[in-house]
Amino acid sequence: MKSGKEQARASGDGRASESARPSHRGPSLSLKQVVAALIFKDDLLLVCQRTRHQTMPLKWEFPGGKIEEGEQPRDALRRELNEELGIDAIIGNEVACLRHEYNNRSAVELRFYAVREYKGEIENRIFKDMRWASRSDLPSFDFLEADLQLVRELSEGKIA
Repeated sequence: MKSGKEQARASGDGRASESARPSHRGPSLSLKQVVAALIFKDDLLLVCQRTRHQTMPLKWEFPGGKIEEGEQPRDALRRELNEELGIDAIIGNEVACLRHEYNNRSAVELRFYAVREYKGEIENRIFKDMRWASRSDLPSFDFLEADLQLVRELSEGKIA
């Protein structure tokens, strides 16, 4: 999807990386800093569905959330995973950093981290649904627009 809304590419090291910044014509963008986890169980990834009452209802996403002021990305993700899933996650490497601009002039910078280890049992604390999905099945879920490039690259094996 090279619409100009999302401008990132896969780099040679298997990570998705930003290749250009979105244009800033008109009013300035509101940029939200967001972290999300690619939680692996064997060859499956955890995907979560938003509730009907959330922004972009019933869309699928990877668990995570906004970075609070003064918070480091890994600390924010650890906090979010505890709040949403009840786990104490060991945050691995950053596997992708993408920027996406929505039509309402808001933008998000998303940092995705691998999570292969955690303490506790995953429990659904906030989502409508959660599923373990294979990489090849990811495109069949109705993901948030900002996640689509990562989903495509994961399903094509471009990101480890």
